[in-house]
Amino acid sequence: MPEDRQVLVQVRAAGINPGEAAIRTGAMADIFPSTFPSGQGSDLAGVVVEIGAGADRFSVGDEMIGFSELRAAQAELVLVDVDNLTPKPKNVSWEVAGGLYVAGVTAWGAVHSVQLEKGESVVISGAAGGVGSLAVQLARRAGATVIGLASDSNHEWLQSHSVIPVAYGDGVTDRIKAAAPNGIHAFIDTYGGGYVELALALGVAIERIDTIADFAAAAKYGVKTEPGTKARPGAEVLAELAGLIADGHLEVPIANVYPLTQVRQAYTELERRHTHGKIVLRPDPTRTSPSDKPFLHGVPQAQEARQSRRSLSRRARPEQCRRDP
Repeated sequence: MPEDRQVLVQVRAAGINPGEAAIRTGAMADIFPSTFPSGQGSDLAGVVVEIGAGADRFSVGDEMIGFSELRAAQAELVLVDVDNLTPKPKNVSWEVAGGLYVAGVTAWGAVHSVQLEKGESVVISGAAGGVGSLAVQLARRAGATVIGLASDSNHEWLQSHSVIPVAYGDGVTDRIKAAAPNGIHAFIDTYGGGYVELALALGVAIERIDTIADFAAAAKYGVKTEPGTKARPGAEVLAELAGLIADGHLEVPIANVYPLTQVRQAYTELERRHTHGKIVLRPDPTRTSPSDKPFLHGVPQAQEARQSRRSLSRRARPEQCRRDP
């Protein structure tokens, strides 16, 4: 049962993100430690199936976009705080809605953190990825000239969104300067791997560089790593982005959709780091009802099942525990 100010959501779509892949490998253990068995994922969209006390602004059957703060979104049923939900517009697909939170809020935060003004030039690395593909569109809406660093295969998509495409690799500095003869005013790094240093070499001021991927460089040089939720609550940003999508002003590219049962394959694709847009998981809505919770995470009723699985996992091979979703 949902507790106070919670609702139970039957998940129709859940996005996956590079940060979650890093958590799975243990690369972020200092920040996000994991014990197995463990839930995963933040992005979700689905239908309200049960309502707790104080959550009566929603009704059973409402279609919602939201996020889990318990790393539990990649499941069939998830408990979600009411403050982490916003209504899903009817003309926004489940796949788009379910993959929106992390990429959308991160892109929104990065664009706002570099304080773009009309007519300025901004470079965005990883411009066709899950975050980058949204950041380039939001930066264009702010009136900036946007230079998107991406592989040649993504240049046509960038051009169709009024972004100047530039190939990464050797000679990238000269190509950026040629694309922006009046200089670069801001830089958003969604990829890592030396782009903070590139921004500094281009003469961008420290306070106008934001990276979501290279935290070592951020600590070394003092550039920004600001998430969007510092400026506004996540559900508010979600509502704004969903409205832009519904009105045709923002596109969320969907790279691939996997059934929830193929979550491992989905992460394998994500970890190649050449995805255009978002990878999304789709649970089978016919499999689950509120009284049947085989993939339910983050609820008191699941504790006994977790304990049983934990006992089994201790007898499993360590490498299996690391890889299993």
